[in-house]
Amino acid sequence: MLTAVVLTFIIGYLVIVFEHPLHLDKTVPALLMGALCWAFISLGHLDVIDHHGHVGHGIEGVEPVLLHHIGKVAEILIFLIGAMTIVELIDLHKGFAVITNRIKTTSKFKMVVLICVLAFFLSATLDNLASTIVLVSLLRRLVPDKTERIWFVSMAVIGANAGGAWSPIGDVTTTMLWINAKVSTGGLIQNLVLPSIVCVAIPVAIAYFLPAFKGTITLAEQDLEKSARDEKVLGSKRMLGFGLGGLIFVPIFKTFTHLPPYVGMMLALGIVWLVSEYIHPHEDFERKEKYSAHNALSRIEMSSILFFLGILVAVAALESVAIMSPTGEEVGLLRYLADKLEAAVPNQNLVIMLLGVLSAIIDNVPLVAASMGMYSMETYPIDSSLWHFIAYSAGTGGSMLIIGSAAGVAAMGMERIDFIWYMKNISWIAALGFLGGAAAFILMH
Repeated sequence: MLTAVVLTFIIGYLVIVFEHPLHLDKTVPALLMGALCWAFISLGHLDVIDHHGHVGHGIEGVEPVLLHHIGKVAEILIFLIGAMTIVELIDLHKGFAVITNRIKTTSKFKMVVLICVLAFFLSATLDNLASTIVLVSLLRRLVPDKTERIWFVSMAVIGANAGGAWSPIGDVTTTMLWINAKVSTGGLIQNLVLPSIVCVAIPVAIAYFLPAFKGTITLAEQDLEKSARDEKVLGSKRMLGFGLGGLIFVPIFKTFTHLPPYVGMMLALGIVWLVSEYIHPHEDFERKEKYSAHNALSRIEMSSILFFLGILVAVAALESVAIMSPTGEEVGLLRYLADKLEAAVPNQNLVIMLLGVLSAIIDNVPLVAASMGMYSMETYPIDSSLWHFIAYSAGTGGSMLIIGSAAGVAAMGMERIDFIWYMKNISWIAALGFLGGAAAFILMH
């Protein structure tokens, strides 16, 4: 049955990787493999390892271990639902237009610098997915020619992924590490800001010499002014302030109360929701409903939430299922693989950089989930350089392919960016940025 668990995960993962050729939403195999992995553990009466390292036998041992993992997964999902709802509320009130409508430059290089800076800091405050969506919307107004625009969109993906790596709410994988007490807010900022800046600064420096970023952009001034007027909605600035303030408040709340981050996110969402209810007090029901939290919730991509549920539950099965180590002790499968990997590749930095490269090919969520099961907290406590380097590698390595990150997938879907075009023109730029940031991190430590 152990073979069945592993094969289920491998087959499910391959289906996820090839979701586009198969025309199958990746949520389907994620949910199937999550349920089937635990079903095979139960049917095979396999031993499991709990979070204290104790061995459980039979269904009596499986239930508490599964319940523990479901609880940890629920923390991440509640956090993500809250963050996504706040972002959608800001977007419904056109709050992001307050920022984007101020950009007036026509220089291509100045534009790419502005876009990368905006992506870097927006993704740290929101997340890399939301900031990419905002910036693609902006670039559609500022760069009318799609052949020019996809270059700027691609640079925005690099900036968003770099910005998300040093913030606890900037990327799903970083959020996972933060919620599971692998990293702290202060530790992330202190250790990853400089590598993340290097990661985006190198691509911007390269852009200065590329023909695609030379010259000026021809703007459709009338369309831009009309778009700006249409974007105005009652309470835009207020909702932007409360929304961003609520998201920034979450790590502060955790620092002072020592409660899990999802509690702070619940409080932030409650406050932002309350504000949204009273911004339109005199408007009719239909118009008010357009800007309501109910509408924001309907716009959340629930398939992504369910994908995270399935993939994290499946990885939890691999982390928990017991296997006999060479020393005769039963350990989790992922812990066993970590020991084998470290024996084969003695340089740990090289292993983690390889993780970053793999995150460009396959989804970084299960990679980080697997890494959390591979390395124990006893050996690598909170804010160990290992966890920070994993956060950096998994967060920024995805930029090397357009399908390697949530930001890239969003940009690909919105702008129909060709996979091969990105690989030929952008991948090498993103790779140099990734390697530069990794070198900066290694030198710091």
